[in-house]
Amino acid sequence: MITKRRRFLGQMAAIAGGQVLVALSGAGAGEAIAASNVAAESTDGTVIPSASSIVDRQGNVWTVKSGFIYKNGVKDPDSYNVSLLLWYGGMIYQRGTNNQFYVHTWAKRWRPCSDPRVPLEVPAGAFYGINGHYDYPFTPQQLIATLQALGCTSYRVGCVNSPSQLKPVIALADAFRTVGFTLLPLVNYGLRDSAGNLYASERDAYIANRAGAAAIARALGPHGVKMYECGNELTRDRAIILDSTNAGTKPQDFNNKNWPILRGAIQGMIDGIKSVQPSAKCGVNFTVADVAASDMLWDGEQPDGSGGYRKMRWDITTWHNYQPYGDIFKIGVDGAGPGFNLPAYCKARYGKPFMITEWNAAPEEDEQFRADYVKQKLQRFYAARKNEGIQAVMYYVLLSGDRTFGIIQNDLAPIDPPHTAFSAFTAANADQ
Repeated sequence: MITKRRRFLGQMAAIAGGQVLVALSGAGAGEAIAASNVAAESTDGTVIPSASSIVDRQGNVWTVKSGFIYKNGVKDPDSYNVSLLLWYGGMIYQRGTNNQFYVHTWAKRWRPCSDPRVPLEVPAGAFYGINGHYDYPFTPQQLIATLQALGCTSYRVGCVNSPSQLKPVIALADAFRTVGFTLLPLVNYGLRDSAGNLYASERDAYIANRAGAAAIARALGPHGVKMYECGNELTRDRAIILDSTNAGTKPQDFNNKNWPILRGAIQGMIDGIKSVQPSAKCGVNFTVADVAASDMLWDGEQPDGSGGYRKMRWDITTWHNYQPYGDIFKIGVDGAGPGFNLPAYCKARYGKPFMITEWNAAPEEDEQFRADYVKQKLQRFYAARKNEGIQAVMYYVLLSGDRTFGIIQNDLAPIDPPHTAFSAFTAANADQ
């Protein structure tokens, strides 16, 4: 738990030290840009036709003439046969005459996607969740009662293939089956071996992670576990992100040399789980605004723009969204800060259910601020769950050992007012 806190504090310090906290939050800089332009931003959902033009959050004017797209009067060389131009969630989308949609990414490329306006159906019943740890000194029954008091029905816990970690997770899985709770094990492998050394190659990372993930699936599958999260914030590892103050919206934010190790590690976990449980759902985790990372894995590309690598396919897109990163529905990009709807983008690009597997206010905030933040975020998450395909939102964390992230104390007593804010919202807003 201390390691988690130090890692998160270090990441926040890097973002603030780089003076891009405003840009990441999608506030301030974006407002200044909009104010400096004569034309006002178009209403979300504006389309050509019937509108004659679209104005984005940076003040750019988009038009369509004879099937070609023009940005500020300059013809886009990669557009043709365009039948519709759409402004949605802070992004520009086009539809060709073959009805294929494309989105204009922050890498200034058109990538294939689906219509972002179409809701994505996801299963109900696990929307309210929380994070925990395998080494909590509580019985499964105590944890169930604690989750029920909060109104949570899903629980995320990290583990590797070791008896000391798998034994309590198996006990939780068995207990959860009796009450219909969802257990999401985080397969806590990654880019380094047990000695902390970076794997030498994509193949080495793949083999090691595949073996570990397969062992976890063999242990947990018979106990009713049906979904797994493969890796934890691996795109933010110092070997992968070149500068932790970058939002992660550009391919060049990432280390080209080490990218194959990331690809091998995550694909190894997916393949390991599927080799044991072919029907299991595998999630892949990202954080901040790392859509360039998710796009490169999905499209089989490297940060230098080369392609032809295996295209990764996951079953659930998972993301972390802490207060310093900004509103995930209007999250900012490097140095610009106009903000875009990240879940809507992922829905359109990947067509998979979306989970926010960690979220909370900054650790230095007081409990009243945290309670207000809990209510605000749950309202926003709940309102978007159907349209953006959000299957679960998992608060970090149940017990942190101090009063930074935790929502209960060491004796299971609630930490108020955050606990009351959380439980009151879940009681008033059914997961259905």
